[in-house]
Amino acid sequence: MRLFHSPGSCSIGIRVLLEHVQAPYELVTIATARGDHRKPEYLALNPKGKVPAFELDDGNLLTEFPVIAQWIARNFSAARLLPGDQLGELRALELLEYIVSSLHMRGAVFLLRPEKFSAEAPAQEDLRQHGREVLTEGFPMLSKRLGDSEFFFDGFTIVDAAAFYLLNWKDRVGMVLPAKLEAYHQRLLKLPAVQHALA
Repeated sequence: MRLFHSPGSCSIGIRVLLEHVQAPYELVTIATARGDHRKPEYLALNPKGKVPAFELDDGNLLTEFPVIAQWIARNFSAARLLPGDQLGELRALELLEYIVSSLHMRGAVFLLRPEKFSAEAPAQEDLRQHGREVLTEGFPMLSKRLGDSEFFFDGFTIVDAAAFYLLNWKDRVGMVLPAKLEAYHQRLLKLPAVQHALA
């Protein structure tokens, strides 16, 4: 299997999951900062021109963080990366979707990369402000959802992998995390899977 990964991107969360389940995989670095994701050879493999992308043993390519994360959870079920009951699994997928679709895509991306959506300076500033508001509202919501627990659910799950990559951007987005969320991020940084993924 091959993981197409760009340093500093959300794909680090997928790398954390692969390290957690000790899956054999090849890491292929796609440096989006220098435009590797727009090169013809990568677009031939992944026309979306995004990371993460995950190539299975049979040649099938999976894209989008939630899809790849669910594939890992279902194919390495012994790791219990999703809650075991239906409602618990739905709650985990609900929170995963909120982290990826709202806090990442409408929060961090608008704040950090408004030029992707408009070439006009006033519109870019509006996008930055919107992104900041999304995160300002979202981080306390995550903190409340976490409470005093070690993880969001009973043990490390795909939700924690997504939360990790998002919280890892705290300095880039220029925001201070609520105390419980900061302590949670520090705990995640100490996990062997996270340390291996960051090495």
